[in-house]
Amino acid sequence: MTTLAPPPAPSVPEGRHRAAVPAVRSRLRGMFTGAPEDPRWARPALWAILVLATALYAWNLSSVTGNTFYDAAVWSGTKSWKAFFFGALDSGSFITVDKPPFALWVMGLSARLLGYGTWQLMLPMVAAGTGSVALLYRMVKRDFGAVAATIAGLALTLTPITVAITRDTNPDPVLVFLMLLGAAALMKAVRTGRLMPLVWSAVAVGFAFNTKMMQAYVVLPAFFLVYLWAARAGLGRRIRNLAVGTVALVVSSAWWMVVVDLVPASSRPYIGGSTDNTVWDLVIGYNGFGRIFGAGSSVGSQGNGAGFGGEAGLYRLFNSIMGGQISWLIPFALVALIGGLVLRGRAPRTDAKRAALLLWGGWFVLHYLTFALAEGTFHPYYVTAMAPGVAALAGIGAVMLHKAFREGSAAKWAWVLPAAVAVSTVWAVVLLQRVSGSGTPYTVAEVVAGVAGAVAVTGLLLGRFTERQRLTGIAALAAAVALLAGPAAYSASAATSSTNGTNPTAGPSTGGMGGGGGERPGDSTNSAGRSMGQPPSGTGSTGTQGTGRTAGGMGGDSQVSSAMISYLKKNQDGATWLVAVATDQTASSIILESGEPVISMGGWSGSDNAMTLAKLKSLVKSGKLRYIVISGDGGQGSSNSAISTWVKKNGTAVSAYSGLYRLG
Repeated sequence: MTTLAPPPAPSVPEGRHRAAVPAVRSRLRGMFTGAPEDPRWARPALWAILVLATALYAWNLSSVTGNTFYDAAVWSGTKSWKAFFFGALDSGSFITVDKPPFALWVMGLSARLLGYGTWQLMLPMVAAGTGSVALLYRMVKRDFGAVAATIAGLALTLTPITVAITRDTNPDPVLVFLMLLGAAALMKAVRTGRLMPLVWSAVAVGFAFNTKMMQAYVVLPAFFLVYLWAARAGLGRRIRNLAVGTVALVVSSAWWMVVVDLVPASSRPYIGGSTDNTVWDLVIGYNGFGRIFGAGSSVGSQGNGAGFGGEAGLYRLFNSIMGGQISWLIPFALVALIGGLVLRGRAPRTDAKRAALLLWGGWFVLHYLTFALAEGTFHPYYVTAMAPGVAALAGIGAVMLHKAFREGSAAKWAWVLPAAVAVSTVWAVVLLQRVSGSGTPYTVAEVVAGVAGAVAVTGLLLGRFTERQRLTGIAALAAAVALLAGPAAYSASAATSSTNGTNPTAGPSTGGMGGGGGERPGDSTNSAGRSMGQPPSGTGSTGTQGTGRTAGGMGGDSQVSSAMISYLKKNQDGATWLVAVATDQTASSIILESGEPVISMGGWSGSDNAMTLAKLKSLVKSGKLRYIVISGDGGQGSSNSAISTWVKKNGTAVSAYSGLYRLG
């Protein structure tokens, strides 16, 4: 018998093996050394910036308190996939948080995979913050080189409010990262004229919409105009591509909203923050026009938005609350934008540098106007979304203005860069003088900024008119020190001290509601006597108070103690919810303390119509709810007043705990 030998395995030419090994080694080496054409210092500088960013965002995580509102929703999502999908505050899925759930999904998946704890919740936020720095660096470097990218990356890393919010569980770091992904894809579409990068840009913005709704759309006018003007394609093709991209944007933005609103209200949680239990109302009202115009939002018309970030107006981002959070480089960014556009004025339509200037300039200006003029609820940490635009313009402007300063034939360019540095230095000193009595770091930063700024301006002028290039280089380095000394002091403060999880800010208190981690007006203390993200243990003191803006008197002024929580857990008797309380703040603290679902009857501000008397009676009859906390006489003619009256008439007061009633 003849045995047939198996066919020989296909051979790979020996030369291919030899070629593959160096290629892999080259790629690995390139991760640390950069491209061959890059300066030798560029990639080490990038890694140093990324390490600094990670250190600032992740330093001493045990001091991070987080936003108990979102922490509770993440905890609930680890206990129920239904709560996870809808973004419900409680695992019983009675009411959602007042934002779409994408950031909760990211933290929730981390908690499901790694366990619920501080670092598990913070890991996605730190990754998003550091990733944003890397993305910005890559985008700026492509068009303007390593120097501009290094300055931009360092400026974003040291933006004080960005450090503060990245050390929290608010959704903003995820929002910024997704917006930057969209910007990166957009610029690829502009350079190539291809459709798919534009589609992916739209998808990224759509996911950003499902992180924080309308705030993700602030950059859209700039995105559309940059592509329409600068993309490498004919006008007809650009318009067609934008139409397809718009469809992708609508689908990626609206899918969750459409699914939720199609689910019968009886089969899903109430949409927190809405007036009619729909996500659509949340989009256009509470999280949309209500933030801009105030009127029509349940919390948007309080004090012209002044409670957190100061009065609305063009000066808002320079006031005593906001100035130290974001405004350090705004004067320089504005000069850089105008100067850069003038320098690229005669470039071809498809010029990549001008397209980038239009993108980052639009990013900066649109956010500035939105935040400065918003009359609804405005928190200082919102402006972290503006930081990439300011940082990019700072890096781009430093390089473009420096080149024009050295090489420009027109005499005016000899003064633009020194003037920009001088104005920005003076503003930095003014900001630091506002808080120089708050501690040594700010006094030192004030001296460093002033001295370095003076050295920079003097050195630039002497270097230009004496043609000493080395002196000009030293002056440029001094300018960087002058403009970043103040932000560095604030950022170090944010990284080394605990902040208010609900309204995080960097630096010392300046006397405003938004400064120094001050409490949000009308908010509860949100303290559960525990570090953020620690699994509920059933011990410790919540010390939680109601909001003071009660919904018909339902629990707004009650004290919810650990003793009460222990009593409720011992007497839950199989009920789905441990207790019903007035607001999200109270409910979230009890959820984190007890590990049990808790009903928030009035949402964040206590004014949501999530609980009706008919619904309460049904829950009591079915045995799903046995306890409720109410206080006050409620007022007349409202559903909440009717609930309070019915509870007092039909419930049994638990004398040991003020405001607590047993039902059924």
